[in-house]
Amino acid sequence: MKLDRIFAVLLCGSLGMLAFGQTTTTPPKLLTPTQQALVAAEKSFIAAAKKGDAEYFKRTLTDDYSLVGFDGQLHDRQETLGELGSGGVNVMPYNVKVVELGDAAAIVTYDVVMQVPPAEDQGAPPRYQHWSSTWIKQGDQWKIKFQQTTPTHWGDW
Repeated sequence: MKLDRIFAVLLCGSLGMLAFGQTTTTPPKLLTPTQQALVAAEKSFIAAAKKGDAEYFKRTLTDDYSLVGFDGQLHDRQETLGELGSGGVNVMPYNVKVVELGDAAAIVTYDVVMQVPPAEDQGAPPRYQHWSSTWIKQGDQWKIKFQQTTPTHWGDW
């Protein structure tokens, strides 16, 4: 009789822990066709930055493009073309999200781990950053109008 009670308590405790340990996973949110296109476009941007594809940037950045760098400085299209056209930007993006602002505009935002060698007299940029790109649709093409990079861990220079 005493053993039956012990067994019942252990069984109830085990079942309770199993039920408590169960987590329900919500299925990943399906991306709209526009969101899928913009995630692909941002991946193309990153690939072009890695290899220094200046022609890609000439096609993809709007004429009035601007960038706020991790140091808070505002850069125009020409400065950015020179910088990105040289290549060597090695970033690993994660947590990519798309916020649609209508039919012809959206923000793609994500975190990156940056692996860039230090520049002469400047040192390496912050390793962990948050990037945001504002894309606009001109005709049937998506183009980048504005970007901002923000350090997320200042101590990781």
